[in-house]
Amino acid sequence: MKIIMKRVALFTTLVFSAVIVHAETRVIMLGTGTPIPSADRAGSGVAVIHNGEAYLFDAGHGTVQRAIQAWKTMDAPELNPPKIKNVFLSHLHSDHTMDYSELAATFWWARESRLNAYGPKGLQDMTNGYYDMQKIDIDLRTNGIQPIDNPTMYKIAVNEIAQDGVIFNKNNVKVEAFSVDHGDIKPAYGYKITTPDKTIVFSGDTTYSENLIKQAKGADILIHEVVSEVGLKGRSLGWQAYHDSAHTLSSKLAKVANQTQPNLLVLNHVLHFGAPIETAYSEVKALYDGNVVLANDLDEY
Repeated sequence: MKIIMKRVALFTTLVFSAVIVHAETRVIMLGTGTPIPSADRAGSGVAVIHNGEAYLFDAGHGTVQRAIQAWKTMDAPELNPPKIKNVFLSHLHSDHTMDYSELAATFWWARESRLNAYGPKGLQDMTNGYYDMQKIDIDLRTNGIQPIDNPTMYKIAVNEIAQDGVIFNKNNVKVEAFSVDHGDIKPAYGYKITTPDKTIVFSGDTTYSENLIKQAKGADILIHEVVSEVGLKGRSLGWQAYHDSAHTLSSKLAKVANQTQPNLLVLNHVLHFGAPIETAYSEVKALYDGNVVLANDLDEY
């Protein structure tokens, strides 16, 4: 009897532990790169996984392949592309959107739910362009001999964001969009993701932003882009002015971090030019003594 009770208790503990682990929110970096080609870094992309669902924030070049890698090597079945139901685009620059079409097209006929896409005005036009680009493929699959259960699953439910505020609130996941300043790219958004156990803020591309500071105060994780000032000095004056107006220099990110005090600051989308990428980390740490990490593809927090 004692042995049976012990086994029951052990089974209960294991089941309870499994539930706890399953319920924890996972944050996986699918792409930490920039428009500058890199063999090691895909374009911008972050996956937030909670309660059996994956939510993608940006879909830069290579992020779908990274999602497949995470699915296969990191016990993240939610990142099997046709299982992904929701993608949120911060703005419509190519290094944040090139895999939007890849995500939509990958094994779409196996989808059980349509892909929902959220982003700035212009997202519907981009989606229509995807339909045009894939017109022959879609026609062959929907009107040919391929036995597809639901031939409408290639269609994307597009949600263009009309104003700042809550744009998604389901399955214990709330997503708020807030405007950021990315030079002349308007609108551009950051996202605040709230689950029962984590608050995550994703900056998208932005210069120093008071709106972001307001949203990110006390966040568990702040994922923020950054420019190495040492690296930027090697660029022309025109490029220096552009990056200062559209991106966040390391000293300004330290200022953001000191005002928001996140539990963890994740350096992402690091523009470092000729300098080693680690210089961005060193520059931020010199002015901010909180928890900081330099993100790599497939890092998890």
